[in-house]
Amino acid sequence: MMKALCGIAVALSFTLAAGAAQAQSRVDTIRQTGSITLGHPETSVPFAYLDGNQKPVGYTVEICEKIAGEIKAALGLPKLDIRYNPTTSATRIPLLANGTIDLECGNTTNNVERHKLVAFAPTTFVAQVVLMARKDGGVDVNDPASFRGKTIAAQAGGQTFKVISQINAKNNLGITVAGAKDTAEAFLMVETGRAAGTANDDGLAYGQVASSKDPSAFIIGTKSLEIAPYGIMEPKDDPEFKKLVDAAVLKLIKDGTVAALYDKYFNAPIPPRGINLKYPMSPALKKALANPTDSGDPADYQ
Repeated sequence: MMKALCGIAVALSFTLAAGAAQAQSRVDTIRQTGSITLGHPETSVPFAYLDGNQKPVGYTVEICEKIAGEIKAALGLPKLDIRYNPTTSATRIPLLANGTIDLECGNTTNNVERHKLVAFAPTTFVAQVVLMARKDGGVDVNDPASFRGKTIAAQAGGQTFKVISQINAKNNLGITVAGAKDTAEAFLMVETGRAAGTANDDGLAYGQVASSKDPSAFIIGTKSLEIAPYGIMEPKDDPEFKKLVDAAVLKLIKDGTVAALYDKYFNAPIPPRGINLKYPMSPALKKALANPTDSGDPADYQ
């Protein structure tokens, strides 16, 4: 009996501790530690990748660094250390949920399904899922049916993997959809002939092709398979932290900082090789920045 009561007490203590942990906002943690941890992919050019000194850089990384500056000012902190933690498509949500990272700063699609697990800041990029292939590959990057019986690589666990898998199943195309750990590996599979093409977001596709040894050897589709709004990922059920982060993003949108960072990373030479993606801002992103929203419904971006 005593043993059973002790077990109940221990279980209750764990439950209360878990409840207390859940009740604590990231705002409290940031105040206590004087630091914020940004999660980031390492090969998602130009959103989040490593420069020549192995430092995380990129469009979304810099937006997050600006957010940290706004949080520091809003909380009246004398100092706020920014820490970085690499993520992949498989680890980004668990690391956010368990508190390892406070924000995920990469290229994560804001969709309704993910709202069950995380929250998103107002949209700062609107991607379109497209196909990319070698020019001599004998396929039409604007026609998924031309890949019948071939292999298309996509980031495992990502939205693009889901999109091309659904198109494949719906049209019975017999495409092998191969999962890659990240966009760099997916591109490498095409470059080395292990896949006929990739399904990727257009911004990432332009970044991979521009970074390749021979950009002229590849072609990127113009047909959108799906609209994919990107938002900086926030922990779920932390309204105090979300309010703080969202206010920072809205300020950065309205004062032109986000637009300036877009030009820096999409229309100018970027480190480490000085490539220029020459990718003007899309009408969908202009609309999203003019009317900020954290909606995960693609229809709101059309």
